[in-house]
Amino acid sequence: MTIFTGLSAFPPTPAGEDGIVDTDAFAALVDRLASTGVDSISVLGSTGTYAYLDRDQRNRAVAAAIEAVGGRVPVVVGVGALRTSWARELAAAAESAGANGLLLAPMSYAKLSDREVSDHFKAVAGSTGLPLCIYSNPGTTNFEFSHDLIVELSHVAGISAVEMPPRDNEGYATEIDQLRERAPDNFRIGYSGDWCAAPAFLAGADAWHSVVAGVLPEPAVRLTRAAMAGNVEETSRLQALCTPMWKLFETYGSLRTIYGIAELIGLDVGIAPLPVQGFTGSDQLPGLSEALERMVAN
Repeated sequence: MTIFTGLSAFPPTPAGEDGIVDTDAFAALVDRLASTGVDSISVLGSTGTYAYLDRDQRNRAVAAAIEAVGGRVPVVVGVGALRTSWARELAAAAESAGANGLLLAPMSYAKLSDREVSDHFKAVAGSTGLPLCIYSNPGTTNFEFSHDLIVELSHVAGISAVEMPPRDNEGYATEIDQLRERAPDNFRIGYSGDWCAAPAFLAGADAWHSVVAGVLPEPAVRLTRAAMAGNVEETSRLQALCTPMWKLFETYGSLRTIYGIAELIGLDVGIAPLPVQGFTGSDQLPGLSEALERMVAN
């Protein structure tokens, strides 16, 4: 497998109300993931709250994660930032810390053009020797990658993969085929949006960039292995167990829901970055306990 193949777990980043990362708690989270069969760990993704942490705290989190993993699985680091120079600095720091790959979203305040995003990605990809994955997350960045732009970037040295957003179940095979016709043979196509993992893998996707795997790696590993093996019957069975959780993610958003899951299973993930408020304590999400119980059933 390459670094952007299989199951990549996206853990939350434990921090307090002041945005100071609890590196001990974070190390415990990633250590647990490295021991449960995930193919890689992606730190500082969207549910890793990268957008809410300053550069010093992000670099502290990266260092703690890489030390805790100890080379057992690849560590991919999110380096999205408002300025290209900041993203380049974060990429260089991640490489120096021992990261194995980069994840870049076109984070912005002003709406970006295709040309601006293209130049941004080329600049960041050229700043290190690490492979980079395009993070297409229009729900948070308000930028939607066209297939033409993805294909253009796929031919840039250092840009090795794309993480695509969810789509209609019927559309995965068509989209994957269209991208593979024009991208290099070694360019990897993965998906986020946990509810789409099963249909995407069965349609030939290379990777699942998973939020739920950051706190519940075992059921995510089982689903990944069944789907990548093309075992439709077992994939359908496992997907059915996960469906109540997927519905909560789709309805309420994965960022808030993940804090509620962590509370129920006793994981220390800090608090959601205010003003975001996680579904915890008296605000625990109705139906979450039942969805969790079903998801972890064999």
